[in-house]
Amino acid sequence: MKKIYIFLALVVFTCSCFESHAKNSTKTSEKAKNEIQSKGEKLFLKNVDECLTIIEQAAIEMPIQGAVVIAFIPGNSLKSWISKMRIVGKYTNDNYNFLAIASAKVAEMATVLSDGKDSDRKLKKGEWGYQGKVFMKVKGGYLLGAFSGGSAEQDKEVAKEGLDWLAKKYIKIEDIVLTH
Repeated sequence: MKKIYIFLALVVFTCSCFESHAKNSTKTSEKAKNEIQSKGEKLFLKNVDECLTIIEQAAIEMPIQGAVVIAFIPGNSLKSWISKMRIVGKYTNDNYNFLAIASAKVAEMATVLSDGKDSDRKLKKGEWGYQGKVFMKVKGGYLLGAFSGGSAEQDKEVAKEGLDWLAKKYIKIEDIVLTH
């Protein structure tokens, strides 16, 4: 009879250990995910100015003027973003507010977590369906970029040049050391 009690105690203890390990593993996984997202934000902040300069140079060479907005969404859903913008020459003309258009492009991509080009989704009030934007999934989140001031093709081309450069920074995000 003692052997049965010892065996049952051993089974209960083992199950308890597995349950504890599973909980710790989930916590560790969530902590690692949050750390990667934090690294992604820090990486964005460290490199966004150079990314904007690359886009600015591409626009000047084209030559087009306007506004660019670059954003990073941490994680797998839209809860927040960090962004930065730059004016290239002018942000308005007699007919258009380029800064408002670039901002709208980024907001629309953030809402659907894509560039929207393959979507049959009906536009909502406040959305305009502007073309000429770039969306990329990277380690720890999403990069979004939009230029406004040229044709849709030109806007996309200059934004893509900068985002392609920035996306390469996210390839080995695990190697980035967090500094607090």
